[in-house]
Amino acid sequence: MIVRRLFTVANVHKYMPQVFLGLGSNLGDRRTYLREAIRLLREAPCIHKIRCSSVYESEAHTHDDEEAPPFLNAVVGVETSCSPEELWLICQRIEAHMGRRRVRKWAPRTLDIDVLLYDDQVIHTQQLQIPHPRMLERRFVLEPLAELAPEARIPVGEGIIVQEALARCSDKHAIQKLEDSLC
Repeated sequence: MIVRRLFTVANVHKYMPQVFLGLGSNLGDRRTYLREAIRLLREAPCIHKIRCSSVYESEAHTHDDEEAPPFLNAVVGVETSCSPEELWLICQRIEAHMGRRRVRKWAPRTLDIDVLLYDDQVIHTQQLQIPHPRMLERRFVLEPLAELAPEARIPVGEGIIVQEALARCSDKHAIQKLEDSLC
């Protein structure tokens, strides 16, 4: 009887993957776009326990001679019951809702949400690559990620710890911490 009561009363937790999302905005009211993205992520029924890094400002990485406004960036850590593909679709819908228009690659944008890490999974489909393929080259991703999860493992090659990836990052673009978490 006591054993049965322990099992019926016990709070059984289903394991939920740890996921990190990179948020960025370099058009319009950038801070409002980041805050609204976090609010919309909270509303998704499969997203739980949101944690946010500080907000950083960084130069835009351009791949042509065009000038681009600076970005505000942050990283959000969540637990999720979504599959990687479902999570990616939620991020795409939030970007569209916030006015993101995909005119050309690397164009200025109201909001960008990238799935950086999904536990230790490595995923390569036509639409989704996890870990994010350029995250090791981007200080504006690694700085806020290291703030949230310095010991997280990035599953590339033999694997690398976030803090170590940040120390090795060759990105020389300016980045500045502006404020604490938006959560």
